[in-house]
Amino acid sequence: MQLHPTRATFQVALAGAAMVAVGVAAKVSAAVAFGGAMLLAVTLGRALALSTVTRIRASGFEMVWGMTRRVTRIERGGEVVLVAELRNRGFDDARGVNLRPVASSMLDVTIHPAVVDLPAASKVRFELRVRARRVGRWGVHGIALEVRGTPLGGEGLYEVPLMFANPHGVEVVPKPLFAMHESARGGRARALAPAGRPARLPGEGETLKELRQHVPGDPFKRIAWKASARRGQLLVREMEREERDVVWLILDASVELWAGDDGRAPLDIAVEEVGGVAARHLARGDKVGLVVFASRIRTWLAPEAGPVQATRIVAALASAASAVDADRCELDELELAARVAEHLRPLDPRGLADVPRGNLDALATRAEAMRVRAPFAPRLPQAATPREQRLRHYLAAFGVEVPPRVDGEREKAEATLANVLEKIAREKRTKASIAHVWAPAPGPGSDAPVPGSDAAGGSPATIERAVRRLRARHVEVRWTMPAFEPALEVRDGGPEAVVDVVRDAVRLRVRASQVRAERAMRGMGVRSKAIEVRRRAGGDAADASSDPRAEPAEVRR
Repeated sequence: MQLHPTRATFQVALAGAAMVAVGVAAKVSAAVAFGGAMLLAVTLGRALALSTVTRIRASGFEMVWGMTRRVTRIERGGEVVLVAELRNRGFDDARGVNLRPVASSMLDVTIHPAVVDLPAASKVRFELRVRARRVGRWGVHGIALEVRGTPLGGEGLYEVPLMFANPHGVEVVPKPLFAMHESARGGRARALAPAGRPARLPGEGETLKELRQHVPGDPFKRIAWKASARRGQLLVREMEREERDVVWLILDASVELWAGDDGRAPLDIAVEEVGGVAARHLARGDKVGLVVFASRIRTWLAPEAGPVQATRIVAALASAASAVDADRCELDELELAARVAEHLRPLDPRGLADVPRGNLDALATRAEAMRVRAPFAPRLPQAATPREQRLRHYLAAFGVEVPPRVDGEREKAEATLANVLEKIAREKRTKASIAHVWAPAPGPGSDAPVPGSDAAGGSPATIERAVRRLRARHVEVRWTMPAFEPALEVRDGGPEAVVDVVRDAVRLRVRASQVRAERAMRGMGVRSKAIEVRRRAGGDAADASSDPRAEPAEVRR
């Protein structure tokens, strides 16, 4: 256990030493005795503080959450208050100072109050105010503070730094899907009320459209016998059904789209837009499917309707864009092990004392055993070895973020997108009616054949060929390009001249590339449009245009 003197203790010790030096120089025994008494008091205070904190920790000094759930769901940009308690089960009074959170960098967390008094056999509540900046699954890992003994009601001379590891998960979801998930639905069944498009189509349905004369080929089960008897001729019931769309949402989650400030990167805005379109179509009763891809397909959700599908989409958007997989993460196995050990040491009852340093197998085994305390249950990440997979799985389960890979996935992502569009075009069981694509426009070499593709007829897949196949099957394609402008704007005052020039140059280059991309898209027979970003008062770039009532940017035929 490490003890650190407080500022007051350091000042008292300095004053005592100075008094002793002055007393010795002036040959004043009283001054020497008084200064020595001050130094002796500091020394005794250290021993008293050590014994007090040792007794407090031995008798039970812990931090617990004030809620039973292990995961709190919050909308991006929203704020939630988490209540926790510090419990002092000992017989000595103490004071906790400089309370600070240990949490993911994707969360803005503050603690109120920052100083708490802990009388003997008592518990004190405090609040953690959490504000989410980016969609994903992030962790509040615990709190850190300094504990001081309060002998005779006074201020302690020494403090002991302590950390309470008690993980709690924060799942950040897009605003429209969060509002849809939290809203009351359909009575006790909590099901969405059936709603379809205004258009009506003849066919097998439950709504009577009209009674008409029988024609050859009409099935006998549609004959209205009572009405036919009254009129003296065979009449047939013509039914109608509500038209429902089968919608595919296709999101490019390449790591280079995370570039920019948290919450204002192109992928942040695209995820918010996907959530708004998904909420709008699900509210109308359409079947919605989701594909999240990068260098490979990360999530494939078949089209379904209802609130259960909304929950699946929320989970996919919160986890599929993470950078924990080996092909998206910058950390190697040794760096992963160091990060896992740093997070695992406060959680482990023995503090990893029995795990030899450098033994990655023992560390991975211990991490796998401690994963039962994790708030999340993520999918298994992609890794080169089972040991590395266990380390990555541990970080994902506790919401520990990892840095994304520096080099991008643009070429592989375009190849994957071509295969995704081809697969949707070949789908026969649930024929698509609308395909929303959130991705950069295809590059100049996108018309080249994609290696390793398995398009129908043996011809290699390209984005242009896949789009034309979708159009031939009467599928409406809507293509939205990422918004880079919010990530290039300036926050909190003006920057220096060089930074300003660089931002302007990058902004001009982005605009020029978007013009070339629109020209390329017109060559494919479609029109594209970038995401329009709404702005809050005060000039701060805000969330994407994710209102479920608003139509997204479309690529029209």
